[in-house]
Amino acid sequence: MSETSLPESGGRHARILNGLRHLWQHQRVWLVTALILGALLVFDPAQGTDSAAFAGSALMRTAPYLVLSIAIAAWAGATGADNLIARAFTGAPLTMVALGALAGAVSPFCSCGVIPLIAALLAMGVPLSAVMAFWLASPLMDPSMFVLTVGVLGMEFALAKTLAAFGLGLAGGLVTHALMRGGAFADPLREGIGNGGCGGARVRAPKPVVWRFWVEPERRRKFAATGLNTTLFLAKWLTLAFVLESLMLAWIPAETVTATLGGAGLMPTFTATLVGLPAYLNGYAALPLVGGLISQGMAPGAGMAFLIAGGVTSIPAAMAVWALARPQVFALYVALSLGGALAAGLMFQLWVALA
Repeated sequence: MSETSLPESGGRHARILNGLRHLWQHQRVWLVTALILGALLVFDPAQGTDSAAFAGSALMRTAPYLVLSIAIAAWAGATGADNLIARAFTGAPLTMVALGALAGAVSPFCSCGVIPLIAALLAMGVPLSAVMAFWLASPLMDPSMFVLTVGVLGMEFALAKTLAAFGLGLAGGLVTHALMRGGAFADPLREGIGNGGCGGARVRAPKPVVWRFWVEPERRRKFAATGLNTTLFLAKWLTLAFVLESLMLAWIPAETVTATLGGAGLMPTFTATLVGLPAYLNGYAALPLVGGLISQGMAPGAGMAFLIAGGVTSIPAAMAVWALARPQVFALYVALSLGGALAAGLMFQLWVALA
């Protein structure tokens, strides 16, 4: 072996490792799905075949809702309709709380825009109460999520979750407003956190909405790019979710689900609220999983609590809040989200029982 072959070999290994690292960072959801199906086909071929068929059938069944949700996301990005969110944060504090909760419940913001937007709003002096209202409601519902929720869990559940998102944001904003009147949270941001990011730019300099986006080549390209990215995003998460749902239906006895999360009492909803934090995958991926659990005997109120708790306090979202806000703001955020999830679950269960 020559002296020059060792560096070349080391460089080749480094390139391979970097390639694998890049592949894992950008395609890990697809890789996890492939690994699960591959392991099933090796160790339990019948279940592997059943899971693949189940996922394919479920994707075809939800395809009309997927197409509509993708179109909504692409339209919002191409027209700049998400710029309208800036108008929610003007006026009296209590008005801002209500508008912030409403904006969070219906806004089509991308995931990269929410945290920079929060930093920008706080850095601009927008009251924490209004920001908290938006912050709590935003992860729970948007137009695409509403359409998919209708397709997977039904119109009643989708409407109830939308109301829960608004109610959680409103209640959280009002609680924060009351605490601020007592002198709390004078400086909510951590040291060194400024008003940057793609979401912040929309608030600092909101641009007009261009409804006829197709007349501008750049907006047409953005529509196509957003549509493609949203399609890939939904496809990978829903495929994984449907594979996991097939395994859940095959391996978790209905009696176990019914015993743990069934019934109309406090304990199933409370348990689902706590389980929602570590078990949550993604807002879209959680829908078929909850649908499968409900079909296995999970109480609808527990399903609602699971979605609310996981949507607001999922580990990635909680880490982002921790990095952005001071510990006391983080503690309030977690307390409000978990308390709101429990209340939403109990109220939805009561509604189902009385209907």
